[in-house]
Amino acid sequence: MKPLGKGDKAEEAKAEEEQTAPAAETAPAQRTIDFSKVKVEPLFEEFVDFETFSKSDFRAVKVKDCTAVPKSKKLLKFVLDDGSGTDRVILSGIHEYYEPETLIGKTCIAITNLPPRKMMGIDSCGMLISAVNEYDGHESLNLLMVSDRIPAGAKLY
Repeated sequence: MKPLGKGDKAEEAKAEEEQTAPAAETAPAQRTIDFSKVKVEPLFEEFVDFETFSKSDFRAVKVKDCTAVPKSKKLLKFVLDDGSGTDRVILSGIHEYYEPETLIGKTCIAITNLPPRKMMGIDSCGMLISAVNEYDGHESLNLLMVSDRIPAGAKLY
């Protein structure tokens, strides 16, 4: 690893690009959050040993397609590129929080080595990772999305 601030050409180019790009293109609209209204679930008291944790295969996945599952108010069907060359289908109950068309092209994080689970007659082969909390008395969910510079199939450690 290089020490921070020691002339990484890619970082220098990115910094220069950010300085010359219009502010509206570089920064998403900021929403002020009153953290006094945020409530999170307590941490688990039980520890998981490293061997158990390391069995979970977290991967970056690219959303190729996302559609609402017919006859379901909650489920979205994701068709994902997981880097394997074969499409992966994962169903997620997040339709209350996201419209499917807004997720196409995004890079998300999934656990890819869960056994298939049939939902509404469709095999779901993994789980997308989301952050859940309560804000001002209402549940809030944020699908974990990462930089599009991360390739499909990249393993998280």
